[in-house]
Amino acid sequence: MDDRLLLIAFGAAVGVCSGLAAVALSHGLVFMMENLSVFRDYWWAFVLPGIGMAASSLFLEKVVREGAGHGVPEVVYSVSRHGGLLRLRSSFSRLISNCLTIGSGASAGPEAPVIISGASIGSNISRLFSLNERQRVTLVGCGSAGALSAIFNAPVAGMVFTIEIIMGEWSAGNVVPIAVASVAGAQVTRLLQTHQISFTHLRFDVDVTSTLAAVGLAVLTALISVLFARSLRYSHHISEKITLPVWVRALIGGCMVGAIGLLLPGVLGEGYHSIQQMVEGAFAPGLALMLLLVGAKIAATALTLGWGGSGGIFAPALVIGSFAGLMYHRFIVLLLPGFSWVDEGCYALLGMAGVISGTMHAPLTGIFLIVDITGRYETILPLILVSALSTTISRVFEPASFYLRELVQKGQYLKPRTDAKVLADLSITELVEKDCKTVPRNMLLGDFIKVVQDSHRNHFPVVDEQTGEFQGMIHLDDIRPYLLDSLMYETVFLEQVMQTEVETVDIHEDLSEVLDRMDANGLFSMPVVSSSRFVGMISKATLLDKYRHELMVQTMH
Repeated sequence: MDDRLLLIAFGAAVGVCSGLAAVALSHGLVFMMENLSVFRDYWWAFVLPGIGMAASSLFLEKVVREGAGHGVPEVVYSVSRHGGLLRLRSSFSRLISNCLTIGSGASAGPEAPVIISGASIGSNISRLFSLNERQRVTLVGCGSAGALSAIFNAPVAGMVFTIEIIMGEWSAGNVVPIAVASVAGAQVTRLLQTHQISFTHLRFDVDVTSTLAAVGLAVLTALISVLFARSLRYSHHISEKITLPVWVRALIGGCMVGAIGLLLPGVLGEGYHSIQQMVEGAFAPGLALMLLLVGAKIAATALTLGWGGSGGIFAPALVIGSFAGLMYHRFIVLLLPGFSWVDEGCYALLGMAGVISGTMHAPLTGIFLIVDITGRYETILPLILVSALSTTISRVFEPASFYLRELVQKGQYLKPRTDAKVLADLSITELVEKDCKTVPRNMLLGDFIKVVQDSHRNHFPVVDEQTGEFQGMIHLDDIRPYLLDSLMYETVFLEQVMQTEVETVDIHEDLSEVLDRMDANGLFSMPVVSSSRFVGMISKATLLDKYRHELMVQTMH
């Protein structure tokens, strides 16, 4: 079958499976929330999120043996460094742990667990049918797109998010299968699920004044995005310093979330009910309480995800953004009552796009998510303005998005078709030249000259005759002064003329670092040494030749 048709067919299948995973998670969350709702009015209800987070942590750590996390960075890392390889158990483990976390009332989103579930489904389907690495990466993207579009009923946003965040590039070979998978995932959830995030009945008349005023909202959402991202990191660092079992920390963090929820119940769970009220203009709290809700939701999410809960930041970012948008609208109406302003629900939507864009550095995702869930384009101009400005301003304070920051700091994120990515797909093992003749350190110069006559190389590794350990290198330039003096042939040993201070390469070293060292020291080749034993030589000529070949392979697709 044609490669493109093959990927489209598999993409559709992966999209359907991802949609089913999203529906399963959604029904699981509804089941948990409905059955625990009868306990919410008791004074001890604050322990429910703690119990849920502790159970989630124990399940991940002891049962499936996976660490807690946001999910999306793991998918990005697998695409960037491991050709999209993901474990099969990841297709269900995060769904269960997320059900326990959000269903008990902790503040997190369902999208990250379902994304890693969909990505794992795509990865393992590709392995089942023995597809190559490039095809596997595409199916991982298909799984992510199908899952996100299903959880939000937003096929365009699912496709854009996957290409913008997961894949990191717009490629003709990827876009069509991912788009098909996204549509398939959304269609599954539309058939099997009635409770959707959708505001298609709303209509907003956005004039020039309201559009220009959105600039101030963009600044506000950018600053809130930075505060949100840093709060998540700070909470995680604080939790790591506490020398208690992970599940105990999760219990403590969940109880703190529950305590916040006793005072402000609107910050618990995924928060879609609050979004519905705000967008429809039915949210009563005033300015001061809105500001308190923004801070409380950030704190609750930071405690949930930083202290061992399982979930994503997508839904909390939407809730925080809608709080911020509504708060900003009420402030400008109070400040400038003489102007005619668009309905406050419009600014709630703009705030959602601003915080999503600022936190994830994904402006297109923010724009198309709102367009998808409203089904209208009346807000497109202020949406573009808020999303673009929020992303730009937040980048001043946070150079990398929340999902990618840790990967970038650890050097684990490689953008497609860059030097680092091409070199990462090569290994020193496949570049080692093994046609080098080793010589013992106690060899006479006259015997060495006979070895040189039978070799086409200019470099010769010197090893210890007893232990076989690498001692140094001899270059033909090192013996040139002695070649015309035959008396030296029987009096000079190689250990007297060899170079002992030699730059060597470990067999597991990163190729980009090797190339940097070659450039810094003006070297064209280096010996590869493993466990003090000489393995072979690596040359810049061979490296660049392989680099060119790998770049051609990646560019073709």
